[in-house]
Amino acid sequence: MTEKRIDGKAFAARLRERIGERAGEFAAKAGRQPGLAVVQVGEDPASQVYVRNKHKATVDAGMESFEYKLPADTSQDALLDLVEQLNLDNAVDGILVQLPLPNHLDEQSVIAAIAPDKDVDGFHVVNAGRLATGGEGFVPCTPYGCIMLLKDRLGDLSGKDAVVIGRSNIVGKPMAQLLLNENATVTIAHSRTKDLPDVVRRADIVVAAVGRAEMVKGDWVKPGAVVIDVGINRIERGEGQKAKLVGDVDYAGAEERAAAITPVPGGVGPMTIAVLLRNTLVAAHRREGITLAGDGL
Repeated sequence: MTEKRIDGKAFAARLRERIGERAGEFAAKAGRQPGLAVVQVGEDPASQVYVRNKHKATVDAGMESFEYKLPADTSQDALLDLVEQLNLDNAVDGILVQLPLPNHLDEQSVIAAIAPDKDVDGFHVVNAGRLATGGEGFVPCTPYGCIMLLKDRLGDLSGKDAVVIGRSNIVGKPMAQLLLNENATVTIAHSRTKDLPDVVRRADIVVAAVGRAEMVKGDWVKPGAVVIDVGINRIERGEGQKAKLVGDVDYAGAEERAAAITPVPGGVGPMTIAVLLRNTLVAAHRREGITLAGDGL
């Protein structure tokens, strides 16, 4: 019997191993390593952890990691100047500006300044347009990781009834488009959807990305559905106790009905950095005009 728990951590580890092999092959052909530049403005604690993890994963995969840590009072012009330098740097294949930025900076302007072919986060409007029209671009890392997990568990997604809860540009909208590209029938739901539990109950695939702790209850899940929980919510407990991380889905309740479900932590989260490395590897090959064996990594 197939285990219900979808182990994103193990899947991501296997993906990173394949990426490392391909990165070594690229270096042998191009005479350089694929390069990822990560820009952090300020000292947000969560961002510091993410940047540190990305640096380690990049180096472990045989790629060059370029880190730029800027003070919190960095001006918009100074940040845009750095992005332009990275756009022109031939050693840099991918650029990631860690979000959120301090309030005085315009995130959309910064994202728009990144060259689309180095936008390995997949946030640029050009890459969003390419995804929507079937073009060759970069997809945001979290939804791409979700579609990998779904295809690994289900194989062909054609004809499946999928509900995506959440409509963000980073997860919800690109997730829906990826499912459409796999010929699923897709509903985008959100906190204001009428009769949301009933909408979810008809789905073969549920992707929860709404940012509300355990909002999706177990009895919302259709028996035999596959549940992908993107949420990471911190629940504070009593004094002296470590905070608990939970998803957007009531895991215990949903597990009883679902055919498969991602845990939090250890589900979708590890996939995000692995796909970031995958996108950087693809960007490097495209920039050098080298064919990537197994582009579907």
